[in-house]
Amino acid sequence: MTNSHVEIATTAKDIRHCYPVMRELRPLVQDAKQFVERVLRQQKQGYRIAFLESDGEVRAVAGYRFLESLFSGKFLYVDDLVTRDSDRSRGFGGELLDWLVEQAREHGCENLELDSGVERFDAHRFYLLKRMNISSYHFRIRIESND
Repeated sequence: MTNSHVEIATTAKDIRHCYPVMRELRPLVQDAKQFVERVLRQQKQGYRIAFLESDGEVRAVAGYRFLESLFSGKFLYVDDLVTRDSDRSRGFGGELLDWLVEQAREHGCENLELDSGVERFDAHRFYLLKRMNISSYHFRIRIESND
């Protein structure tokens, strides 16, 4: 990892720059224009995108927000965390996660939390190596339209 640094994507151009890496995790977002529109809309609700760039290329991306709840206090919630497939196991994801932990600390958070799909075994190994604990199950019910 030479010349790597983390930045927060605040402009449409920066957000678009993150799209190819984020699409590896979120393939349902079909194109860069849709991605930028969704991120800009979510930013109004506190969503942020951080990206790790090395040698002029985006290597890892994280979508996150600061939240507060009765069960967890103030926490940083990671919506999305992905390292470009060709850059996995090179330390970029770990560096970005460490940056997120530091952001949580700087913002007075009690925890950093994320959900991970049950089939993402490599990600789970990574989180456990980073000393994260499996603290709960996440349940979902799909709400169908009445149309």
